[in-house]
Amino acid sequence: MPHLLVFSHLRWGFVYQRPQHLMSRLAAAYRVLFIEEPVLDRTGPARIESRLESPPGGGAPVEVLVPYTPVAAAGFDDAQLPTLLPLVEQALAERDVRDYLVWLYTPMALPLVAGLDPRALVYDCMDELSAFKQAPAQLRQRESALMQTADLVLCGGPALHRAKRALNPRVYCLPSAVDAPHFSPARLKADSLEAAEAERMQAGIARPRLGFFGVIDERMDLALVAAVAEARPDWQVVMAGPVVKISESELPRRPNLHWLGMQRYPVLPYLLSAWDVCLMPFALNESTRFISPTKTLEYLAGERPVVSTPVTDVVGLYGAVVRVAEDADGFIRHCEDALALSSEQRRREGQSSMAVVAASSWDASAAQVRRWLADVARPAHPRAAVAGTRLRAA
Repeated sequence: MPHLLVFSHLRWGFVYQRPQHLMSRLAAAYRVLFIEEPVLDRTGPARIESRLESPPGGGAPVEVLVPYTPVAAAGFDDAQLPTLLPLVEQALAERDVRDYLVWLYTPMALPLVAGLDPRALVYDCMDELSAFKQAPAQLRQRESALMQTADLVLCGGPALHRAKRALNPRVYCLPSAVDAPHFSPARLKADSLEAAEAERMQAGIARPRLGFFGVIDERMDLALVAAVAEARPDWQVVMAGPVVKISESELPRRPNLHWLGMQRYPVLPYLLSAWDVCLMPFALNESTRFISPTKTLEYLAGERPVVSTPVTDVVGLYGAVVRVAEDADGFIRHCEDALALSSEQRRREGQSSMAVVAASSWDASAAQVRRWLADVARPAHPRAAVAGTRLRAA
């Protein structure tokens, strides 16, 4: 079985999203080594620690490799390379990696693979990372180089695909998908630990509840969140997710606005099941121009009405089943309409939503990726172990 070497700016233990969904499924066909960005540690020698991560639904594990270095520079920064290159080389040599493909989630890792000879080089461009807050200065240049050399480029949604498709002859759109059974209300277990955990968190929060789960960063329209809570003090707005790249002091505070912090993926369906409306209060700025939120389908699979700002891919892909508002007043009106739905109206809307959900799954996405990989991968041939080819920076 060939190896799949994955270099990611997102940690496996962070919010469970596209990398985890795809890699946990590709692990059925590849030995997946998921290599994270380095962690600063000046208390001991530079090293790589590893652990096995099994997907929530069972299946082949992914081996997660975490480098620890004394270098303060964040991510796959150039300053990390003298320390990181030999660590990665040693880790691959110890595993006798000979037949392998390379998969990058960030162009910043490109120098780490310049000395490798993979059967294919894949770039999974899930976001326009250069538009995000605190993006590395070299990211645009490095992505340009990666687009020229990659054998396969995947884009996280139609908007991003339109922006990238002319940059490489093999650029494909692979939008967000969903593990629908995971979020299905019919699959929830009232006596589970996850059910109890979700109940404890929300026991003191009245109804109706309007909820969001996901990363809370510069892409979030915090003024809109505050406006919703302020306009309807009888509503409870629940925000579940880690706060990153912004200060917690920037979060609006209201008696009916609840910040729950990061939650485990198995708990999310139970939180969602106790919400009356699901929210996607994204700002409209450069950082959200190309996003294709995974949570859209997860909300719909949970059989809840969804209200969103007019994110391009949300409108294009899900406009028929998601309420889209242009401003705060419209957002609040759509929430009111969703809360006023009769049981029959909810049933009909749910049928439409589930038809959309049924057309998308991470299993199908992973199967498509395997077909694309088979098309672009060069034939296996005798290769020296990685230890025999010194990794070098580009």
